[in-house]
Parts: sequence; structure tokens; C-alpha cells
Amino acid sequence: MTYDYSTYLSPFTWRYGSPEMRALWSEEQRRRLWRQLWVALADVEAGYGLVQPAQVTDLRAHAGEIDLPRALAIEAEIHHDLMAEVRVFAEQAPLGGGIIHLGATSMDIEDNADALRLRDGLELINQRLSGLLALFAEKIRLYANLPVMAYTHIQPAEPSTLGYRLAQYAQDLLLDLEALGRARRGLKGKGFKGAVGTGASYAELLGGAGHLAEFEARLSTALGLPFFPVATQVYTRKQDYQILSALAGLGGSLYKFAFDLRILQSPAFGEWSEPFGKKQVGSSAMPFKRNPINAEKIDSLARQLAQMPRVAWDNAAHSLLERTLDDSANRRSLLPEAFLIADELLLVATRLVKGLVVNQTAIERNFATYGPFAAIERVLMALGKAGADRQEMHERLREHAMSAWAAVQSGQPNNLQELVAGDADLQRYLPPQALIELMDASGHIGDAPQRALLMAEAIQKL
Repeated sequence: MTYDYSTYLSPFTWRYGSPEMRALWSEEQRRRLWRQLWVALADVEAGYGLVQPAQVTDLRAHAGEIDLPRALAIEAEIHHDLMAEVRVFAEQAPLGGGIIHLGATSMDIEDNADALRLRDGLELINQRLSGLLALFAEKIRLYANLPVMAYTHIQPAEPSTLGYRLAQYAQDLLLDLEALGRARRGLKGKGFKGAVGTGASYAELLGGAGHLAEFEARLSTALGLPFFPVATQVYTRKQDYQILSALAGLGGSLYKFAFDLRILQSPAFGEWSEPFGKKQVGSSAMPFKRNPINAEKIDSLARQLAQMPRVAWDNAAHSLLERTLDDSANRRSLLPEAFLIADELLLVATRLVKGLVVNQTAIERNFATYGPFAAIERVLMALGKAGADRQEMHERLREHAMSAWAAVQSGQPNNLQELVAGDADLQRYLPPQALIELMDASGHIGDAPQRALLMAEAIQKL
């Protein structure tokens, strides 16, 4: 069986995700882990006199000789992928081949192999996420004090700083790092418990159930993998659901960042933009286009990732009695694609943050246009402190704001500062220069710079 561009290939085969993540979820790596588990099982069984050391040595010597064409040919006859691999391994290791899989059921091998892949996948994701957070910390420090207009309901609200806005994305990603870390630390394999989780087959081999706890403990140590204390034929599929939920949470955080970038790249804002290559083509029809294609890709893939925990939920809920095969077929693509999507999201987000183009001219233009409206609150507070009637001043300032807003909407400069500073009624309480200074909204940012820097420091400590 061969594959080329004349047949369907998944985009995850070549387009999305890193070579490292694709290798981790490859069929070759899957079978390599199966063989690692068979060798570990035989090695521990040798300690009980069930297997000869020379047989273990033989298995270990041939464990790396993956021959997928031969295995697939056998599978076409017997319709069982794991047993096909057993037969290939046995052909390659004539001395040890007869004791491969002794006492085991298929899921003793497959589920523990999946747990090992989940572990390695989480470690790679956590490394990438840590790197992305470090980039965010750099940008937060760089822009901690740069005033920007903040928006609620996608409407101008009050000033903030660019560093503080970036700190909000970073804070969400820190929560994701914690969730993924918990998933990694809590990850467990099925262990070696046989067909329904009772360990009966191993008890027969070992001479009684009293040996089972020590037997599994030795295997756990050999594999560096803790086991669930209770299992059916499989480890609880709740674990898949929890891991995919953590990955989907990461996707949600990156989705928001990418969506915000798309908004801020639109010419109406023009404050951010993706890095754009010198020879990059934005549109086949419109040569001038500079579309936020990477942010759009993040949102597209993250939307797909968000649906995957639901499938994992069904797998857990529908694992009836001691197990059914409701989960088997979809897990072949569900688990790899969830990790490949998360991997691609982090790779793209890292490029975006690293090369983020910040247009300070546009930031200042938008601030000059909308910042004075936010400064009215400062003026109102100062007038109240000076003894003015708060309700009268509120109405007076509202009238000026509506007049200035009409000017802005018609394409004229925002003249609110002039209206406020030149109002004789307001000058009864505050001199014109004080009113002008209060109308500078760049100082109306609270402790946003300090909070942003604290977030950057927290990331740096991690």
C-alpha cells in the first residue's frame, strides 16, 4: 500500500503541525511503542521465571525493526492490527517471538502506548506554550506604558495600554499552561490488567493474585508511567476528555487573540497587523490585499478543536460495561488531530506574536479621535471636587460630547478639548489650563502599566 498525491491525504499529513508532532503520532511510532511495551512485559516476566533472559535480549535486539508493509499484509488476512504486529515481531525475533504478548490483552498494549503518546504530546505542547508566553512577556514589557483606546462592545470606551491588553491574553494562556500541566502530571496508563481489568490472566501466570500489585509496580517503574488503580479493558476514557478539554481551552485563548488581531488589522483600526512577506500574495484578484490569513487559520482550526471534547465525552459515556468499540475508530484520528491542531495553533501564534506589527501612528490617531471622550470622566470628578453640582456638570459635558461626536462622525477633528476648556461655566470652578490637562486621556489608565509588568514578571518566573 503506497500513498501519494493521487489519493486523499489529510492536511495533517503535511500541512498542519510540526514534523515532531507528526512523528509522535505516526503509525511507525505507535508500533515502536507497542514493541517497547512487549519488551518491558517480557523483562518483568523474566523476573518471575516466566521468560528466559535470552528471549528478552532477542526481543530487545529486534524491537526497532518496524516493517509496516509486512504487518499490513498480514492484517489484510487476519483483520487485527496488533496481532499482525505480533507476528511480524515474532518472525524477526525467532528466540523470543514465542513469548510476545504473554498474558496480555490488546488494550494492555494499545492503551499504555496511547498514554505514552499523550504524555509526549503534552510535553511538546507545554514547551511550545512556554515559549509563546515568553514572547508575550517581552511584548508586555515593551508596551506596558503605551496608551491605547480600549473597546467594549467594539466601541471606544476608556484608555488602557497595549501592554495591559497583551497581558490579558497572556493571563489566559497561563491558565491553559496550568490546566495542561495538571493533565500531564495526572496522566496514567491502563496498566497490565487483562481483558476486563481484573488481572486474572497474569494471576494465572504468576501463581496467584497476591503478586499482581508488585507485578504492575515493576512495569510502571520500567515504563516511567503511573497506572490507574482501577480499569476495565481500557483506561477510563474520561482521561481523553480531560486532556482534549485542556487542549480546547488553549485553542479558545488563541482564538480570542487571533480574532482581536483581525479586528485591529482592519483599516478602520489599523493598529496591529500580521507580518507580511515581501513576496507574499494577499489575493488572486486584488493585488493590494494584506489579509490576516494566519490569524484566520488559527480561528478556523481552533473552532474545529473546540468540538473534539464532545466526541471524547461520548467515548467516555458510551464505553459500556467493561468496554465497547464505540471509541476505537474515531480515536485513531481524534487524538492525533487534536494534538496536531494545538501544535499548529501554537506555531502560528508564536510567529504572529514574534513578528507583530504595531502601528503607533494609527494608535495615536485613534487615541486623539476617541480619547477625549474618555477624559470627560476625569473632568467631571475634578469639577465635583471643586464644589460644582455634579448633575449640572454632567449635562454640560454631555452636550459638549454630543457636539464633538457629531464632528468626528462627519470627518472633522475631535474638538471636545476646546469646547470644554472654553466653557465659561466650567471655568468658574477650574481654570482653562487645568481643564486642558484633564482632557489628556493618556493619564487615565489607572495602574494598567504596573499590572502588565507584574504579569510579565509572573511569566518570567515560570
